Amino acid sequence: MERHIRVPFQGKEAATLQAGDFVYLTGTIYTARDAAHKRMYDMLQENGFSQRGLPLDLENNVIYYMGPSPARPGRAIGSAGPTTASRMDKYAPVLLDLGLKGMIGKGRRNQAVKEAVVRNGAVYFAAIGGAGALLSRAIQSSEVIAYDDLGTEAIRRLEVKEFPVIVVMDCCGNDLYETAVEEYRIPI
Repeated sequence: MERHIRVPFQGKEAATLQAGDFVYLTGTIYTARDAAHKRMYDMLQENGFSQRGLPLDLENNVIYYMGPSPARPGRAIGSAGPTTASRMDKYAPVLLDLGLKGMIGKGRRNQAVKEAVVRNGAVYFAAIGGAGALLSRAIQSSEVIAYDDLGTEAIRRLEVKEFPVIVVMDCCGNDLYETAVEEYRIPI
């Protein structure tokens, strides 16, 4: 199914998405990679896992695991391809429990992330790896909002229009990385 969704999510909208859905996101998403996740996690630990002091409100928001290349003249951002999501697996369950509703990356997630997605009515999207230049065309603006010292791993607020993603993991625990393999498996 093809869906056009405004982000941040409204109400329980993320829970209506199903593994395999093609989705076009419009609105605000945030970027964060390994170093930014570690810094946010350390801050959460210091604050007793309260969002106090975090550079963004996690509630109903989407984090894109991406560090862009420099923007060419006239462009909001350079190449904006996804980073391997499993590197954020140790941080994702806590962020989901604090209200994060969506993640965008590439590759499989561990069982703890899958359980947190289900528990929180969230979703994991995949963006097409190797298509960063094409994906950047859906990004209307980019602004560093935190951790500028991290360079490409700084947290950015992106305004996107019709940003293409695929639901890989839905809130029912369906995982396209597993079901797609089964669909095409040749019986022995």
